[in-house]
Amino acid sequence: MIILGIDPGSITTGYAFLDTGENCPKVLEYGVFHASESKPLEDRLLHIITELEKLLDKYRPEALSMEGVFFYKNPKSALVLGHIRGAVLVACRRRGMTYNEYPPTVVKQAVTGTGNAPKELVANMIFARLGIERGDLPLDASDALAIAWTHANPAPMAAALAGSTKKKSSVASRKKKATTKQWMDLIEKMGGTIQ
Repeated sequence: MIILGIDPGSITTGYAFLDTGENCPKVLEYGVFHASESKPLEDRLLHIITELEKLLDKYRPEALSMEGVFFYKNPKSALVLGHIRGAVLVACRRRGMTYNEYPPTVVKQAVTGTGNAPKELVANMIFARLGIERGDLPLDASDALAIAWTHANPAPMAAALAGSTKKKSSVASRKKKATTKQWMDLIEKMGGTIQ
């Protein structure tokens, strides 16, 4: 099975194609799609998806694994990231790919053994696990490799998810969920309308 790992970003989106093969995953290609920060969001989206579709047609992956959403202090950044994630998901789903997402802490734990590992450690570990030389690419590329590797290796990922669930339940008991009114206020602040 060929897996596509995506680390979404509005300027730099990391990608990685892994072939699970017979014994261990083999890296087919990895890198970043870089969109000019000076361009409007819709042009950046078009650039990222156009480049991604070329590679989707080349490698024909069966599964998409993407980094899950995590809390952003800036709601506008979260919305922009949502656009990128949605566009990637649509492009992949049109090709019949399955979809899985993994929280950053689960990916870090699956790759390194600890959920709070710095990005540099994740990069070093994923290159070692895959037996490839570290390149000069941004950490978004190694993050995409780590996300694809996590999907290809269910045992460490399952252990990481089990640990993440325990932590979430204890944190959830201390945090309040946002009310409908709070969400409506946020949407209005962002310039949206509620019908």
